[in-house]
Amino acid sequence: MNKSHALGWLASLIIWVCSPTLYAANLKATKIASGYHIPWGITFVDSAYAVINEKNGHISLLDVTKGKKTPLYTLSNVNDAGQGGLMDVALSPVSRQMLYFTFSKEVDNGTTVVLASAKLSNKTLSDWQELFVADASSTTGRHFGSRITFDQQNRLYFSIGDRGERDNGQNPANHAAAILRLNLDGSVPNDNPFLLDDTVRNEIWSYGHRNPQGLFFDSQAAQLWSVEHGPRGGDEINLIQPGKNYGWAKTSHGKEYWGPMRVGEAETLPNIEAPKLVYVPSIAPSSLLLYRGERYPSLNGKLLIGALKLTHINVVSIKNGQLAETDRLFTHLNERIRAISVSPDDFLYFTTDNGNVYRIEP
Repeated sequence: MNKSHALGWLASLIIWVCSPTLYAANLKATKIASGYHIPWGITFVDSAYAVINEKNGHISLLDVTKGKKTPLYTLSNVNDAGQGGLMDVALSPVSRQMLYFTFSKEVDNGTTVVLASAKLSNKTLSDWQELFVADASSTTGRHFGSRITFDQQNRLYFSIGDRGERDNGQNPANHAAAILRLNLDGSVPNDNPFLLDDTVRNEIWSYGHRNPQGLFFDSQAAQLWSVEHGPRGGDEINLIQPGKNYGWAKTSHGKEYWGPMRVGEAETLPNIEAPKLVYVPSIAPSSLLLYRGERYPSLNGKLLIGALKLTHINVVSIKNGQLAETDRLFTHLNERIRAISVSPDDFLYFTTDNGNVYRIEP
């Protein structure tokens, strides 16, 4: 091979290897709205309108075509101290007028996580109802979870962290450190995995989770994915199976905040589900979406994860059951990515702790 041929071959190889990253780098984040107080959750009711939750309890409707914000409701009994507040929002899979919310509120022995619903009609939110109050109280103000997703049978899943108390990780006698599965009215489905076990709460689908702030059911593959904060290092992406133990704090890939000591007994142990991907150092994951669409070909079939600590959207490929990080998008914004959502017309949107809402332009 002569020198010119060798250089041409090398150039072709570099272009082939880098092409996904080059494509992703050409994606543009267009700011469409600002002025929110930590917009924790976003969901679309149609291609033009999104409902946005702010951590301090405000709920609004955003016209994404005009950037116009319409206040809908202010939650009076939310406790937004620490990591708590008004958190996720999700549109019902069976009605475009029904919305689901998670938030933290005060109870007798601290704060806990609540699942609520409300109806949206004519730009008005009404019939607010608390469907489920979790037995997950703590005074720490930490690790609430708390994302919502739905499966093909219209079951609702939502996540709760260990509430800053490690012993909750291996204690399924309460709802902390778990992913719960409910009917749309907040009742327990008759095929949940622990119905015959008196030592485990009936609502629990899986347990041993530290703080899962990303949760997404992929209807195409019929798989439930979660992403959770590790301690110092050891953020995890997990493929969630019913009735399984995901290890916290018995197993962990992270270290103690106060020193180089490893958390837990080991990274993996028998009868505990191992993560599909581990981040060391941590990215501080805040949300999760598996994109299935045509508008962004380089992202199709990949997991998109909002990062708080390293301020980017983390892109992860799935191939033959193996996960691999492929890109880090929008690091130049230097903003904590809080929530990611896709509109009915196949545009990706994300919110940041700076109070901004962005649309990703292909």
